[in-house]
This record gives sequence, structure tokens and C-alpha cells, in this order.
Amino acid sequence: MKRVDVTYVLLFDELRENVLMVKNIGENSSYYTLPGGAVEPGETLEEAAIREAKEETGLDVEIGDVFSVSEAFFEDAGHHVVFFVFRGKIKGGEITISMPEEIEEVTWMSIQEAEDYLHITGNAKGLIKRSPSAPYLLRKRTKYSS
Repeated sequence: MKRVDVTYVLLFDELRENVLMVKNIGENSSYYTLPGGAVEPGETLEEAAIREAKEETGLDVEIGDVFSVSEAFFEDAGHHVVFFVFRGKIKGGEITISMPEEIEEVTWMSIQEAEDYLHITGNAKGLIKRSPSAPYLLRKRTKYSS
């Protein structure tokens, strides 16, 4: 199994009633996710989240604390995926679809509806409205010698 890290950004509207979602074009059907994608080699989680949000929505974002960490095994692809969801703030830009081959729509969605697409289940329902978080700490890059 290959380990794949994926970052997403949880963005609210000004009233904190809606979440920004993107509709991805899938092989069999389209599906909604938060803006985000795979971390590229040499990229930090924060850098990937900011880049992916810009590519998918046209918005400039700032990353805050970690909202959640989850993982899944995709047997068919041979991937063990770890998902890092960050709380974010919109700092500028405007909503545009710059990658129409990947993104079908960028839309604001009610928190309740968004939870269904975010695979928040059981006792975690309502998690988006609460504010649990963990700090994102980036340690400086260092070279280790033996």
C-alpha cells in the first residue's frame, strides 16, 4: 500500500452558516468535497492546502488549526490515504473554476448538508459547528547527519 497525504480546507461564509464545497468530476459520477487534494513531494501540508484551495476555487486562503485527521484504505488503488482537514479563512481572490476538467462546481452549502459529504458519521454529527481543533505546528526543515 502506498501512503498518500491529502489536505482539505474548511471555509465558512461570513455568517458561519455555510461551507464552501467543490463538485469533483469522478469516473462514474460527480461528488462533493471540501477544496483540497494530494500533497506533492517536498510540499508541507499547509502549502498543499493553500495551493489546492487556490487551484480549485480561485480563492486565496490562510490556514488555521487542524479540524480533523482521518484515514481510509482504497484497496483497488492500493492507497492508504491520510486526510488532514484545516480550518481556513478567505483572504482574497474570487470564486472561479480554473480546472474545468476536474471541478464542475464551487458552491456554498449548508453545514448540515456538507456534513453528509464529509463522511462525518454517528456521534461526530455537529462537529463542524463546534470548535475542537489542534494546532498545526511546522517544524523547520533540518538536515540530519549520521
